[in-house]
Amino acid sequence: MSQQRQVLQQAGTLESNPVRLDAEKAEQVVEALNADLAATYVLYHQLKKHHWNVAGPQYRELHLFLGTAAEDAEENADELAERIQALGGVPVSGPAAIERHSPVPFEGDDVYDVRSSLENDLTAYGDIIETVSSHIELAESLGDHATGELLRQQLLEIENYAHEIDHFLAHDSLTMW
Repeated sequence: MSQQRQVLQQAGTLESNPVRLDAEKAEQVVEALNADLAATYVLYHQLKKHHWNVAGPQYRELHLFLGTAAEDAEENADELAERIQALGGVPVSGPAAIERHSPVPFEGDDVYDVRSSLENDLTAYGDIIETVSSHIELAESLGDHATGELLRQQLLEIENYAHEIDHFLAHDSLTMW
């Protein structure tokens, strides 16, 4: 049995959009959002890995925290992908494309101690905070206030997770006695 596949839109292309954002402006916003989407997926997978592998005296609290953080990252990724599609773009997908577009590097497959894992998470959140902040300014300077608002809402949540991880990394926490 043969199956024909029809490509509806090629990755990296832009079609007209129902929000009436100029094509050149939409292209810039889609490129920025794809970087945010890729970074969010890298963070999601990193958080899931840490959720699966966390051990130690604060296991339960960290396991639950990392699971919730991963779920929220996945929800953010979905919102970003839907906005990219609304702007006429194609959301980045697939491991190679995600790695290529992400400003956050892949941590790797190895399992690290809890402190190192959380430090890596904090670094990833910090990188995402910087890029999302600049993309809010970009979107709004191009007249895309809805994308600016979406990113602003996500930024607040991202900053809250970074703040919570910073608390976990306090000197009296996660150390061997």
